[in-house]
Amino acid sequence: MRSASRVIATSAALAVTVVGVSVQRLATAAPGKPTAAAAAAPTVEMWGQGLLSTPFDELNTVFSPDGKELYWSIALPEGNGGVIMVSKLVNGKWSTPEIAPFSGQYTDWDPFFTPDGNKIFYISNRPNGTEQKSPQDYDIWVVTRTANGGWSAPENIGPPVNTPRPEYYPSIASDGTLYFSANREGRPGAFDLFRSRLVDGKYTEPESLGPNVNAPGPDIDNYIAPDQSYIIFNSTGRPDDMGRGDLYISFNENGQWTPAKHLPAPINSSAREYCSIGSPDGKYLYFTSKRGFADGPRTRPFTTKELREGLTGTLNGGGNIYRVPLSEVLSLRGTP
Repeated sequence: MRSASRVIATSAALAVTVVGVSVQRLATAAPGKPTAAAAAAPTVEMWGQGLLSTPFDELNTVFSPDGKELYWSIALPEGNGGVIMVSKLVNGKWSTPEIAPFSGQYTDWDPFFTPDGNKIFYISNRPNGTEQKSPQDYDIWVVTRTANGGWSAPENIGPPVNTPRPEYYPSIASDGTLYFSANREGRPGAFDLFRSRLVDGKYTEPESLGPNVNAPGPDIDNYIAPDQSYIIFNSTGRPDDMGRGDLYISFNENGQWTPAKHLPAPINSSAREYCSIGSPDGKYLYFTSKRGFADGPRTRPFTTKELREGLTGTLNGGGNIYRVPLSEVLSLRGTP
C-alpha cells in the first residue's frame, strides 16, 4: 500500500524493457540517523534493477512459493491509481513485465500468495456489487489459479473482513490466518493491524493486534511470518520514525506481541520504507523505499546534468525494491 491516504506521485509510463536483473549494494547507510556501529549495519541492497526497480514507482513485491512468478504494483501518475504487474522466470531469466490478467481497469495493490500458490489475495477499489464505493474504499479480493495456469475472475472475500471502510495489505500465515490493516469505526484517519482466523473455510471476526503493535498513528503494510512468530509493518509518526514512515517488527512470544522495534538504518532511512514481505525460502526480507538522489542536505547546488539524470533515473524518489537478509532482521529479537 502507498500510504494511509494513498498519496501517489510518479510520471512513468507502463512499458518496460528488461535487459537483465541486477542488484545494487548500498555501500553506506541511507540518509538519516546513523547506526550505532557501521560495521553492524544491516546489509541492504537494491534488487531487480531493470525489472522492478526502475524510474517507475514500484511497490508490493511478492514471489510465488516456487519462486517462478513475481507480482508487484506500479503507481500511476498524479494519484490515478495502480496496477499489478507480473513477470515469470523462464530459462533462468525474468520475462518482460505485463499487467496481471486480473488488473488494469481499477486500482489494485498489495498482491500476496497463499502458501500453496493457488490463490492471490490483493486489494482493489473495484465495485463489489453490494455498496456504493468511493475511490478510496479498498476491499480484499482473491483470484484462484485455474486448470490451465491462469487466474479466475476476482472474488470479494466479504464480511467480516471487508467493511464499508478500507482494508489494506493482506498477508497470510501457513494456517490460513489473514493479517491486514484497516480503518475501523472509532479510529478516524488511523489504520490498525488486525487478524482473522480461518475456521472451517470461513474468516472469523477480525481482532486487533493490540497496543504493542498498533500506535495512535497509521500502522499498515504488514508481513506476517508463516508461523506467525513475528510481524513486520510500516508505521508513521512514532518518536523514532526517521522521517516519512518506517518499518517495525514485533515478535510473538507465548501468544503475546512484544513492543514494536524500529528497524535500524540502512533498512530505514529519511525516506519512506513500507510494503515488506519475506522471500519464499526465508532468506530475505524485501521492502519498498522511496529513497532518492535528492534526500538529505546538499553541500552544493545541483548541476543541470545531475538534476536531469536524477529525475529520470531509478533514484528519482519513486518506489524501488530493496532486500536485506532476514536473519539480520530477526537478530533484533531480545534486544532493547
